[in-house]
Amino acid sequence: QVQLVESGGGLVQPGGSLRLSCVASGKIISIKSMGWYRRGPGKQRELVASVPKFGDTTYADSVQGRFTISRDNAKNMVYLQMDRVVPEDTAVYYCHAFVRTEAPIILDADFWGRGTQVTVSS
Repeated sequence: QVQLVESGGGLVQPGGSLRLSCVASGKIISIKSMGWYRRGPGKQRELVASVPKFGDTTYADSVQGRFTISRDNAKNMVYLQMDRVVPEDTAVYYCHAFVRTEAPIILDADFWGRGTQVTVSS
C-alpha cells in the first residue's frame, strides 16, 4: 500500500499565499509523477499542476504564473506554492501520485490523498 498525506491548507485572503505539502510513503519502488488536483464547490475535480520525476511541469491555465509545483524525489514529497490566490481557488486540494509499487506484486497505480481544504476569503 501507498499513502499520501497532505498538509498546509487553510484560510487565506485574496492576494495572499499558501504552501501545500504532500508526502508519499509505503511500498514504493518509484514515483513516476506527482501532482495536485482540486475540487471546488459544485465543480468537478480538475488538474492543478503535475510534475514527472524527470521533465517539464504542467499547469492548469487558471493557475499558470501564480502557482508553482516542485518535487523532492529523495523525500517522496511534492509541494504547491500558491501565490496571488483568488476566491476561485477555493477548493479541496488532493495530492496525486502515479507509483510503481510492490504490494503485493509489482504494478503501476494511481494513489490519492484525502485532501486539504483551501479557502480564499476576506
